[in-house]
Parts: sequence; structure tokens; C-alpha cells
Amino acid sequence: MSTITDTWGVHEQQFWLRGQVPADPVEHKPDLGLWHVYGYPEAVRILGDPATFSSNTNRKVAEAEGVTAGNIMQLDPPEHRKLRTLVSHAFTPKVVANLEPRIAELTHELLDAVAGRDRLELVADLAYPLPVIVIAELLGVPSGDRALFKQWVDNLLANPQQFSLSEKNEEQDRRMKVALQEVEHFKSYLGEHTARRRRDPREDLLSKLVEAEVDGDRLTDEQIVNFAMILLIAGHITTTMLLGNTILCLDRRPEQAALVRADRSLLPQAIEESLRFLTPFAALGRVTNTEVQLAGHAIPTNEILLVWIAAANRDPRQFTDPNTFDVTRDPNPHLGFGRGIHFCIGAPLARLEGRVALNVLLDRYPTLRTDPQSPPEFMPHPNMTGVRALPLLLD
Repeated sequence: MSTITDTWGVHEQQFWLRGQVPADPVEHKPDLGLWHVYGYPEAVRILGDPATFSSNTNRKVAEAEGVTAGNIMQLDPPEHRKLRTLVSHAFTPKVVANLEPRIAELTHELLDAVAGRDRLELVADLAYPLPVIVIAELLGVPSGDRALFKQWVDNLLANPQQFSLSEKNEEQDRRMKVALQEVEHFKSYLGEHTARRRRDPREDLLSKLVEAEVDGDRLTDEQIVNFAMILLIAGHITTTMLLGNTILCLDRRPEQAALVRADRSLLPQAIEESLRFLTPFAALGRVTNTEVQLAGHAIPTNEILLVWIAAANRDPRQFTDPNTFDVTRDPNPHLGFGRGIHFCIGAPLARLEGRVALNVLLDRYPTLRTDPQSPPEFMPHPNMTGVRALPLLLD
């Protein structure tokens, strides 16, 4: 199997997609003012030890401090546990399972809307609108506003370069200001809906957040808005990329696609292998709370680590034949949804959306395949792996 990089091209910094293994699982990047972690055991250690490795990377970026309150991805214990406990009821197995009929209904509606064509643009026609509608309905905001969400998210992720703490410049400052402007759009939008729920509660997650108490205290508007923003952004991007990446992987390995078509019970394993092979969110940030030894390196206190879980998911110390997409891989302890206390709270929903939508696609389009004349377009950000456009032929 030629690499996806050979066939279509991905971001130049994503070396693991070229089958390359770093000489050292931990690397200091003085030009960026941070450390890169590529190895699987090192990543597992970091993600499983929040006392040593803090999730609050915003404390190192003054401009981003305003989006920390209520941002569950940036919180450490005990605040993280409190908020996680508060919102976990929205993602219980029963709640998620009850969404299956709605997800199937939406999938068919979106595909019916483009019926009669000989081709499909997977992202625009299905992979983007489906999870946005689902998460918007859960929160209680209009799914019809998804064009606004897409515009804001696209601008947030438009920067193709890695952020540097040590070599700041005017262009990086400009990009940061643009990103923060988009965050403000999100916060203003969700703030209006939060205020409405305080006046007129409904049966939705936003209302439950407004009414909930943590240790006797209500959440502030800022906490609610920041949490809702993370859900709205991460809640659809992961599934969008998961759907496109799984289709790409099956397309590049026809024998694997044949196995899945013949035995749909393999589809969940195909999704897990896709999450390993083309990990959507390639990196997670942490900050050292104390000096620590990692893979023979002495890392000082208050240093940022970028944990490249996408590279860790190709670590030959953990995965046999890591550069081969194999839907029968078992076990498959990938880190695509993270690990430890910050394991993705929406993982069950993303898996369900992926399984339902992919089953419908395979049912409706027996010859679904990529278009040699219209190659996929990958997201330009080094920290993300997924398509932003995926034209497919249907017959």
C-alpha cells in the first residue's frame, strides 16, 4: 500500500504518515519553545498523570487565558472532575444509544438531498452537516446556523504553521488575533443562547448546564459558554474527519473494504483502525508541573509538551506492522480519543455516528470510491489529519 502522502499529499510535518519513525521518542524544539513527544509509552505516561502534566496549556499563552474557564480540555483536577461529572449524563450509554434512530434518519435525509447524482462530496454532503446537526440539537442551538459554525471553525484552523512560544512575530500575532476573533464570535453567539435559557429553560443540554450546580454553586455564563463552544467544535470535527478518513482507508485497501462489506460486524474495528491509522486530532498539549525525566530527557518545570498521539499510534514498540491499515487488528489500544481523565467524553457518540453513517453509505452505494480526477483535499493544519473535501464516485 502506497502511503496516502504518496497518493494525495498531507501536511509536510506529519512524518508518521510517510512511514518514518523518529530516532528519539522525545525531542526538544528550542525554536518553538516546547517539547515534542512521539512515543506510545511516553504518551500513555503523560496522559495518565495529570498531577505531573497539567492540561492547562493556556497558562503559557496569555492571549488565550480568557477561554480557560469551563474549557473541560484545559481543566485539571479537582475542577475537571466536577465539570466532567456534571455533563457526563448527556453522554451516558443509554442517552447515546437513543440517538441512533435520529442519526440514521439524518443520514438518509442528507443523502436523499443529493440523490440522482453520480458523485458525492462526502464532507459537504454528509460528514460535516450530520455531526453538526446532532451536537447542535443536543445543545439546543439551531442546526441551521451550521454555515456560521463552519466559517468560524475554518478561520480558527486556517493557520498551517506550528505556534512558537520562543520566536513570536507579527504574522503569528496576526493569526492569533484572527483566531481569538472567531472565538469571540462563538462566545457571543452561545452567550445569547445561554441568556435565553436562563429566562426560558428547555429540554436541552444548554438548559441543564444553566440549571446545574457544582458544590452548591451555579456555573457562570463564561463557564457554560466555553464548555458549549468546545462541545460544538470538537463534537463535530472528530466525526467529520473520522468518516472521511475511514472511507479513504477502505478505498486504499480494497481487500479490507471487501472484508467489511461482507461482514458488517467488522465496521466498528475498521473505525478504530482508522482512528489509529489517520488520527484526526494529531496532538495534545500538556505543561509540566515539576521537573520530570522522560525517555532520558530532563524536562524542566512549566514546559509545554506536544504529545503527538498520531505518531504514537504508529509506534512499532506498541503496534505490529503499524503502517498497515488492518480492520482485523486486535487489540487496538490506540490513543485517537486520548487517554486518562481527559478521554474524549463524546467518543461513544462519535463512534455511533461513524457506524450508522458508514453502514448507510455502504448499503446505498456498493461501488463507492474516490475520484482519480478529483483528489481529496486535506486540512492544512499540522495538528489535524482529515479531509476538508472528498469527492466520491457512486457508480
